[in-house]
Amino acid sequence: MAQNEKLAELSAAGVAVWLDDLSRDRIRTGNLQALVDEHCVVGVTTNPTIFAAAISGSDLYDDQVHALAIRRVSVEEALRTITSSDVRDACDLLAPVAERTGTDGRVSLEVAPGLAHDTDATAAEAAHLWWLVDRPNLFIKIPATEAGLPAITTTIAKGISVNVTLIFSLERYRAVMDAYMSGLEQRLAEDPSADLSGIESVASFFVSRVDTEIDKRLDTLGADPSLKGKAAVANARLAYQAYEEVVSSERWRALESKGARPQRPLWASTGVKNPDYADTLYISELVAPGTVNTMPEKTLMAYADHGSIGTPIQKAYDDAAEVMKAISAAGVDLDDVFRVLEEEGVQKFTDSWDELTASVRKELEDKA
Repeated sequence: MAQNEKLAELSAAGVAVWLDDLSRDRIRTGNLQALVDEHCVVGVTTNPTIFAAAISGSDLYDDQVHALAIRRVSVEEALRTITSSDVRDACDLLAPVAERTGTDGRVSLEVAPGLAHDTDATAAEAAHLWWLVDRPNLFIKIPATEAGLPAITTTIAKGISVNVTLIFSLERYRAVMDAYMSGLEQRLAEDPSADLSGIESVASFFVSRVDTEIDKRLDTLGADPSLKGKAAVANARLAYQAYEEVVSSERWRALESKGARPQRPLWASTGVKNPDYADTLYISELVAPGTVNTMPEKTLMAYADHGSIGTPIQKAYDDAAEVMKAISAAGVDLDDVFRVLEEEGVQKFTDSWDELTASVRKELEDKA
């Protein structure tokens, strides 16, 4: 079956096309397989908000919930059983992609967001989820909070592949790359003959939310309106520059010589939230080799219809630096922006998880 030409061109430019959504309906109706076959999708990401929408909007979970209710399992166990089932099935569906590419065909499952500030609990749940799903093409999502950083190192050192999520600032992104390399180094220190080639990682750098927050502050400051809608792309481009610096370092080359794979930058939150901006903005302007772009289906289809590759990231570093400098000069406190975005990100996922917990608890009670 022919693949969409625009998405095929994007893939050829080095961008792995992932879908930022998953549901049992997508898997069982063949929708996900069709996206793989026709729209170049080679990976899937999930989060608590996605699962809350999937489970509340479908009756395909009823039989499983009924069986869990009969067994009188806790709501926490029920949640993990339900979500891991979908992720395991998606991993199986994408297994041929993983075998073909060696790096893609991945599906992400997030640790409970309420653990975002607990290092030990995050690492423990990451290990449990890895065991529970039991698929080599799984990613465990760990938030890039200060407490999450050492959990990332611990998890990587155990040989578990990680999708680091909720990254907003260059400073935190550099810390994430350091945490990944530290985990690989720790694994080698514990076993010098350890094979690093099976460990994968991506670093999910959030995009659209940066424009939303900075645009709001620019309006409040009465700043030059031409600065609006530029921060997110500029910030992400500078992140890729930081990535290039790290993968050209002696430290990384030493790990690479032992079989380590780069921690690819992943552009997340790429659906445009301001209708005044082009609906493919965060895809067209973030094209570079060795990157991932995880898209909501609406954004994926928009690019498939009328997307085009814009200025390659590597040709825009100077412009990106000037944009961020101008925004800062206009009075925007970037450190505060990134702090607020991280706090809001954790809270949004926590709220979705709480909503999902309440929904599943009610289902368990109704079907007991």
